[in-house]
Amino acid sequence: MTREDFVARFGGVFEHSPWIAERAFDAGGVDGGGGLTAETVHAALTARFRTASEAERLGVLNAHPDLAGKLAIAGGLTEDSRKEQAGAGLDRLSPEEHARFTALNAAYVEKFGFPFIIAVKGLGKDDILQAFERRIDNEAGAEFETACGQVEKIAGLRLAAMFAEDAR
Repeated sequence: MTREDFVARFGGVFEHSPWIAERAFDAGGVDGGGGLTAETVHAALTARFRTASEAERLGVLNAHPDLAGKLAIAGGLTEDSRKEQAGAGLDRLSPEEHARFTALNAAYVEKFGFPFIIAVKGLGKDDILQAFERRIDNEAGAEFETACGQVEKIAGLRLAAMFAEDAR
């Protein structure tokens, strides 16, 4: 696979951050010697994300949309984010639930400087609200690391879905 093909295929796995795929390809060994798999690509992308500067990782966090936020309402989410949020029921919130998400999103961004990020696959809106309310009390450094871990988890889930679709 060429660099261009690799970046075209995997450049969106980390939200709006194709530089991660570029660096992973340039570092070599993406396929681990055994061909491309969700696991080997995830390991390569995650390694580049983890070795990025804090400012670069913050940029990746800030590339993520608010949960049930303005982009979702306006239809401006990436296809992956739209599917993920819809799967968790965030596209079907009551006005009261939407107001709660909006208030938590605003408080979280004000406190931490990036949006609340959670891998929503397998979670419902109540699970997400509980995590939101629990994590908003975290210290800034701990929450930065938690959010980065969630970004990596989202990337892994997206890659697994991509490779599963390819296998069909």
